[in-house]
Amino acid sequence: MGLVSAVIAIAVCFFTLGVLHARRLDALDRSTYDKQFDALRVELQSAIARDPRGLGTAGVAGNNGGVSLDSAGVATERARMVEDIKEQLRNEMGLVPLSLIRERRASFVELYTYDNHGQKNYGTAGYLGNGYFITVKHAVVALAGGDAESIAGRKITAVKIVYEGQEIPARIIDSGSAAHEVDPGDWAIIKTRELDLPALTVDTSFAYEFAAPIFRLGNDYSKGVVVSTGYVGQRTPTGLVTSLTDGHPGVSGGGVLDQRGVLVGIPIGRMQGDYRFSFILPIRIEMLRKLPTYEQPEPAPVAAAVAAEQ
Repeated sequence: MGLVSAVIAIAVCFFTLGVLHARRLDALDRSTYDKQFDALRVELQSAIARDPRGLGTAGVAGNNGGVSLDSAGVATERARMVEDIKEQLRNEMGLVPLSLIRERRASFVELYTYDNHGQKNYGTAGYLGNGYFITVKHAVVALAGGDAESIAGRKITAVKIVYEGQEIPARIIDSGSAAHEVDPGDWAIIKTRELDLPALTVDTSFAYEFAAPIFRLGNDYSKGVVVSTGYVGQRTPTGLVTSLTDGHPGVSGGGVLDQRGVLVGIPIGRMQGDYRFSFILPIRIEMLRKLPTYEQPEPAPVAAAVAAEQ
């Protein structure tokens, strides 16, 4: 019995010593862990302070007890990435900034003509500066259309454009060789007094690559100048270009713009019985031959227009 008591006492002593030793090791481990944690925290704070991208307390935010780290550098990089994606989407989808479209719209005016039969007809004209406009010949000269007999003896007696809500007179300065509508020579230059309108930039070398995005502005159904988007189709044997843009009455003489907002063509008509397909007359140098020292305005790059809009 005494031997059993002694063994039990010794076991209790060893157990107590083990518990005490374990507690000392646990305390030591906790102390070491706390020191390591403090060291990591100091190192992290130091790294944040040294981060060249600007991580720091300026990026700390949140009201849920947590810390959200952001930085000017990260924000800048993210913004750059977003702009790159936007630019790629604009290029793929043929988009342009709304500010650029609004600015170009101001360069087009409603065109109205009156004939000796008392009829009033409507179209569009684009401003080239110094009072000069470009439009289609069939809008200002009586040409043969689908029904030649309908224009027998018909003459245009007055050409007017709408400026600041008023119709002001214009005169024909030059025109192409067209004897009928929808022809490579179906263009004209008219002139008014000099007006406070933004002049268009013209490109006579636009490639008209298949499926290239384009923008059409015109006096759609005599309801004012509106914009329509579309894509280049194919060149015809006569030098015209087919297009997947609507050809509503009134848009003839308006403008076909590329993604820079540069005038590259004139809508001159549509496929018979189908408004979804229209014909474009590419701008040629000869169309500007009567303009005195025509100076090209500098086209605004799309990227610059995007930045200005934002």
